[in-house]
Amino acid sequence: MRYLLFALCLCLPLPTLSQTPGKIVFTSQPAANVTISTPYTLTPKSDLFFTVHLDSPLIRYLQALAPDADQETVLKQGNYQFSLYVDGRLCYQSNLHPGAPSAAAKTRDTVLSRPLINYKAASASWSEYYWMRFLRNGGDSALTEGPHLLRMEIRPYVSDPVKGIKTGGLIASGELPLIVNRKPFIDTAKIVLNTPTPYNGLVVSHGNFDRNTVKLLKGNIEAGVFPKVTSIAVIRNGQLIIEEYFNGSGRDSMHDVRSVGKSFAGAITGMAIRDGHLRSVDQPLSDFYDLHAFANYSADKAQTSLQSLLTMSSPFDGDDNDDQSPGNEENMYPADNWVKFALDLPVNTVRPKGEWHYFTAGVVVLGDVLHRRLPGGLEKYADQQLFRPLGISRYQWQYTPQGVANTAGGIRMNTLDFAKFGWLYQQRGRWQGKQVLPASWVQQTFTRHKSIPGRQEEYYGYLFWNKTFHINNKAYEAFYCSGNGGNYILVFRNTPLVIVITAEAYNLPYAHPQVNTMLQQYLLPAVLQ
Repeated sequence: MRYLLFALCLCLPLPTLSQTPGKIVFTSQPAANVTISTPYTLTPKSDLFFTVHLDSPLIRYLQALAPDADQETVLKQGNYQFSLYVDGRLCYQSNLHPGAPSAAAKTRDTVLSRPLINYKAASASWSEYYWMRFLRNGGDSALTEGPHLLRMEIRPYVSDPVKGIKTGGLIASGELPLIVNRKPFIDTAKIVLNTPTPYNGLVVSHGNFDRNTVKLLKGNIEAGVFPKVTSIAVIRNGQLIIEEYFNGSGRDSMHDVRSVGKSFAGAITGMAIRDGHLRSVDQPLSDFYDLHAFANYSADKAQTSLQSLLTMSSPFDGDDNDDQSPGNEENMYPADNWVKFALDLPVNTVRPKGEWHYFTAGVVVLGDVLHRRLPGGLEKYADQQLFRPLGISRYQWQYTPQGVANTAGGIRMNTLDFAKFGWLYQQRGRWQGKQVLPASWVQQTFTRHKSIPGRQEEYYGYLFWNKTFHINNKAYEAFYCSGNGGNYILVFRNTPLVIVITAEAYNLPYAHPQVNTMLQQYLLPAVLQ
């Protein structure tokens, strides 16, 4: 009887949908019943949430658009279409990917409450990404300083492989008068720069730099123009000239710099070759593993060199920039053995041989090779050969499921210890008169081994990125470590300069662009006098 009733329900006609659009309410907190004063002042530190009240769950609107399709199909092919207008002009319209919100929410909910801007707790949620895309696609230029009217409209859409996209009528709308104040006035007379003090291995410089420009940068970070930055340190001529901390961070704070840690694996590889634990970067994986014991054996996989792992150019079918790639790092993390995950991957027979592709799992394999060959293992060797000579005693590795120091990234230490690592490379491997890292290895590392597809005049060395900055009509080449969130160690080739920036804008699209702005408009002009 239960199944008969269910079948009868499926045969019933869809209820008539209301012709009156639902309401969208804007608030400054994640609650629909919070009253927001209008006009609302939008600053770099503002929060902005919206709550949508619909007449029916989204599934009803989707089924009305595609009455011949079953529920599962329309949920896979349809979702909300969001449109944002500024002063009556459409700035950005997006058909949301069917994956978010969830299928359950789309079949059940008549209330949708989400953040557009969540300054303190920003995450990679779909609604916050939508706002960021809006800013990049016309919203930023439309929201000039002063009064504006922001309007949001929501419609349903269904994408049919044959018929294309079909959009329904308006199902919700709302408006918010704004006073935009996103470019705060920075009174540099009231900004006080931190006075650095000597640090283990680093002396303080009394040299000149453009203090006013650095004050402008500090003021903008504190005002929220550049969110989630936690520290900046600059070493010039071997001396500490700038050291600033933000958002609760301090000199002793341990920063999670994510993929910056990959570059440490490069340094340890050079030391391992120096000490005879590895023969050369040309050694194939077949020297370290029986590749027949893993899935998808091929001669190309067996002959994969350590150098191809260092330069992100191995034949493995793994690309972190491709969500559909079987070797994408997000597929690796749930696995109980990351090395096996990587070595089980097939080779990619479509990608041009030797082409660069970002492949985190390959650096995990490199770390495992090091751990197997180094006396006492990777962690002990790194401590004795790299960290202790630099006077670095306080750091934290993250670990793979097998308990091996994780060379995919995530090593934590304070800002100035990261700066010392950068200065080691700037000085061709020397630290306080001692050759800690072979100069020849630094030279090989700081070689443009691979061009990066899709980026103009950007290259890759041995687990270091490479680009050239143009400041005051002069070119300044830098090799640099880079990590999720906007974390950087920049080592400049033609000037004795190292810059460290740490940040926690993890998975947020503005993380790296804002660091580039900070460098181009503030830090580099200030110190390259």
